[in-house]
Amino acid sequence: MAEPLISLDGVSFSYGFGSAAAVLSNVSFDNDEGEFFCLLGPSGCGKTTVLRLIAGFDRPTAGTISVAGRRVSGAGIDRGVVFQGDDSLFTWLTALQNVTFSARMRGVPRKQRFEQAQHYLQMVGLTRHANKYPVELSGGMRQRIQIARVLANDPRILLMDEPFGALDAQTRNELQDELMRIWSATRKTVVFITHDISEAILLGDRIGVMRAGPGAGIREIIDVDLSRPRSRSSVKFGELYNAINQLITEEVVAARMAESAV
Repeated sequence: MAEPLISLDGVSFSYGFGSAAAVLSNVSFDNDEGEFFCLLGPSGCGKTTVLRLIAGFDRPTAGTISVAGRRVSGAGIDRGVVFQGDDSLFTWLTALQNVTFSARMRGVPRKQRFEQAQHYLQMVGLTRHANKYPVELSGGMRQRIQIARVLANDPRILLMDEPFGALDAQTRNELQDELMRIWSATRKTVVFITHDISEAILLGDRIGVMRAGPGAGIREIIDVDLSRPRSRSSVKFGELYNAINQLITEEVVAARMAESAV
């Protein structure tokens, strides 16, 4: 069998001392090249912390994280991050300039970086808006710029932290479909953080369901055995939704009972 592209082995993370400071405890899972993996769980369970650890922004208190067989010791160009909000966009730059920014910093020739940026803006459907500034674009369009900017760096892995969480339902559905089209075309390995069960089922090859914190871990990893494109109205979709919802409900109830017992 091929070596997994991403591997977390017994990963724990804490902001201080004592059980109350523990964010993650003994998190272990692997992701294969080209897999779309969704991480789902109760609010505050540490989903974003997992993503930050894979990105190399933080370091685990215990355990190891490896990418392509090499231990993660910091951020790297092999991992691109798409954040929930659009605060990371440069408001004084156009969409095209935002997408070319990283390549310009790396010294890529002007013609080459603009051709690359135009390619990825076309991929996310923003060709006609290339010369507009973020303030002139909708929230969904600004998220498309973030995706194009990350893709322009050609990372091996996309780390996405609830990128559609702040959008209205219609725009969110459109971008979910757009992301599926982009993923099918590029086959990037994706780790996608979400609190939306339907979104996880719609997008993921597998779903990692996390336990409630503090000291959260992986409760169960579920294979999404549904053909693509997926329909939210299918019987199997509904059955999987109910099963995952039950897992998360049990975790939320357990967390509340633990709080009341303190």
